[in-house]
Amino acid sequence: MDSYQQKRKIRVAALSILSNSTLVLLKLAVGLFIGSVAILSEAIHSGVDLVAALIAYVAVQASRKPADEDHPFGHGKAENISGTIEAALIFVAAAWIIFEAVDKLLDPQPISMVGWGVAVMLISSVANIAVSELLFRVARDTESVALEADAWHLRTDVYTSFGVMAGLGIIWGGAWLAPGVNLLWLDPVAAITVALLIIGAAYRLTVTAARDLMDASIPPHEEDEIRTIVKTVYPRVHGFHKLRTRKSGNTRFVEFHAKVGPEMTVGDSHALMHDITHLIERRFPGSHITIHTEPCDGKCDAECTGGCLLSGDERDMVRQKKSSL
Repeated sequence: MDSYQQKRKIRVAALSILSNSTLVLLKLAVGLFIGSVAILSEAIHSGVDLVAALIAYVAVQASRKPADEDHPFGHGKAENISGTIEAALIFVAAAWIIFEAVDKLLDPQPISMVGWGVAVMLISSVANIAVSELLFRVARDTESVALEADAWHLRTDVYTSFGVMAGLGIIWGGAWLAPGVNLLWLDPVAAITVALLIIGAAYRLTVTAARDLMDASIPPHEEDEIRTIVKTVYPRVHGFHKLRTRKSGNTRFVEFHAKVGPEMTVGDSHALMHDITHLIERRFPGSHITIHTEPCDGKCDAECTGGCLLSGDERDMVRQKKSSL
């Protein structure tokens, strides 16, 4: 990845830290001031977002380091580790929010100056919409797992802030329209809703971030694109098999065996593999590609049948060439 994209990642990660720091202080101050457990739960949620943003920033910095003797495949998985840790933090925060909300539900406390709470939730929603959209955009452009996880943190905060704002708004309006009706239970219920929503986000983040730690294959549609690219090199390539892929951060690793004509020289086969590598890298920049060349004898076993590009007559011709060499 070029230095410009790396700088974009670092700048947007730093912006997320600044935004979350401001929102944590604002929500904490207003939540304590008016006595709203829902706003305090949102302060904790933003606190988790801040920790996640810090982790993402460190991960982005670490992932930019080039491969070295101890890490010959680079440092890309720092972002996957970051995303997994961020997801775990959301589970912890959700458990704390539910504990506090249930306590408030059993023993409701009056909330004063509800308008302040509505205002801070509106400010939080607007700020997080803007920052999360920017994070998503840069994450898509740079295939950053850490920034995507950070973006989902903030986007979830948008939804929960709207929920808390709606609950406080009903309490606020109820004090004017139905002063005798007890609506204080809406505050802890809103907090519990916040917790359940962010648990769902945590699960999705865990699946996304952790799958690449287990060296899972890249998405099927991307593998299909690689197969299509190799097929475009026919007839110089007679077939291919043993395709294996994995991903580390935004770097893809691709391996497969390519079958070529038995008369092809080492120099020609090397040039051919260079052409295939270039085609794949043009579609998936920054990929690491390993191709093992094999002479084709025209006899397709079960392993290579699926990737054979030759017709029956062509296979016969190859077998004749093989026997004459």
